[in-house]
Amino acid sequence: EVQLVESGGGLVQAGGSLRLSCAASGFTFDETVIGWVRQAPGREREGVASIRISDGRTYYEHSVKGRFTISSDNAKNTVYLQMNSLKPEDTAVYYCATVDGKHTILILTPREYDHWGQGTQVSVSS
Repeated sequence: EVQLVESGGGLVQAGGSLRLSCAASGFTFDETVIGWVRQAPGREREGVASIRISDGRTYYEHSVKGRFTISSDNAKNTVYLQMNSLKPEDTAVYYCATVDGKHTILILTPREYDHWGQGTQVSVSS
């Protein structure tokens, strides 16, 4: 059974930093793509970043490029999202997600992910 468990959310002031973690199990970690997707109140889910585990190639949505960094620790089957210079508009529930089977396409829409974690709240105050 695929399991994704996020942690690390919280409340931070604008300009601050948080690191989210996504612990993965139940699938072959290094054969897939894992992404972070966020959903703000009243808005649709938005892909933030993704990583292809096999070669570490990454993708970032325009608004977070240069501020967020996605990485993986393959020994721990864990993906991280380091978020710096946080802004109030980054406030959302952040989910990690993955796709079934061997997968190499890096840029995915939220609808293309097959499995989701429970989400972790990130709140940024002004």
